[in-house]
Amino acid sequence: MNNGREENDKPAKAARGPFAGARVLVVEDDLSISDVISSALAQDGYVCTCAYSGTEARMILESGSSFDIVLCDLMLPGLSGEELIARIRERCDVPILVASAKGEASDRVALLRMGADDYVVKPFDLDELLARIEALLRRSAAFRQPTSTDRSMSFRQWVVDEESREFTAAGVPVRLTRTEFDIVCALVRHPKKVYTKRELFEIVRNEEALSDEKTINTHVSNIRAKLKGTGTEGYIETVWGIGFKLSEDD
Repeated sequence: MNNGREENDKPAKAARGPFAGARVLVVEDDLSISDVISSALAQDGYVCTCAYSGTEARMILESGSSFDIVLCDLMLPGLSGEELIARIRERCDVPILVASAKGEASDRVALLRMGADDYVVKPFDLDELLARIEALLRRSAAFRQPTSTDRSMSFRQWVVDEESREFTAAGVPVRLTRTEFDIVCALVRHPKKVYTKRELFEIVRNEEALSDEKTINTHVSNIRAKLKGTGTEGYIETVWGIGFKLSEDD
């Protein structure tokens, strides 16, 4: 057991990745897989801490260590991956990428509903894994560079602050995952536009879609659920056979 020791506590000498220095918690009980992942990340300049059980990962996080992204298996000794994700979401909104052999759509949907930001099925292509990590970090507030377009936007009783990544509905702060927030931003930015699911998927990934567009349904469902109680859950209108838009109707 690692007990919080950092396997690669400094960037690789020839850091090539755009997010060199980003801190990654790799939660994987298979030593060989953990070594492959952490080595590949180190070559791109990431700083990796490895945990080999859900319990160890929880101890590392509760010790005060902070990370820019968590890569998590599900079938872990001690605390399961699902339980770990739930614990993390109680504490913070760090991006969570699940890497698991569980590949059924129901598994992916359940994890996205629980708070995971993305999901890759084992055995995975290492380049795809690295691309997904970069995509999540690109959208992360910690690495997002303010631009002249950063501003508060509003739609009816919604207010979205892109720079602080804060969202309020009817005056109530609503905590969204990064993917959920990016979907809301896209909709508010062009409130009359009907977005196809593929368009939304590519916007939130900021790259060509790498996964099932049906996951957008899950994210929209999560947003609506979080808006219950604010009276604004009906703002997102389903355009059957196409995708989603914002509704002007009460």
